[in-house]
Amino acid sequence: MAAHLPAHGSDAAAQTAATSVRRYFDTAAAHHHEDEEEDLFPALIDSMAGSDAVCLHALVDGLMADHRHLAGLWEPLRETLSEIAAGRPAQLPAQQVQAFTDAYNAHIRREEDELLPMAARLIPDDALAAIGQAMKARRGGEAG
Repeated sequence: MAAHLPAHGSDAAAQTAATSVRRYFDTAAAHHHEDEEEDLFPALIDSMAGSDAVCLHALVDGLMADHRHLAGLWEPLRETLSEIAAGRPAQLPAQQVQAFTDAYNAHIRREEDELLPMAARLIPDDALAAIGQAMKARRGGEAG
């Protein structure tokens, strides 16, 4: 979209793309962070023992700090996307987009490489199933 805007402005294609990106990060990404902070992180902390405790607290604290940092990077992009979605002229600063995508990619790698393996090792299957149901309910699905 950053390359599209200078040549085509906030045309219909840019408006559709901006609306889709904004919807994803306002809903799915926000729910993902809620899932972790309200369900997964507490379950991990409840399950920890021994040397896992120090490592896990550092990991959870770091991921929660990432969530706040990502929200701060997202807000100016969200405002720009809102302008584009409304058909108003706007530019997506490449440096802001790159900072956001780099931060998100690093956060996802940390979740996949550290958080998810630890969750699979420490949280019993029935507790993971309950977390899955809470996540589904958060998205408007049936919790039962």
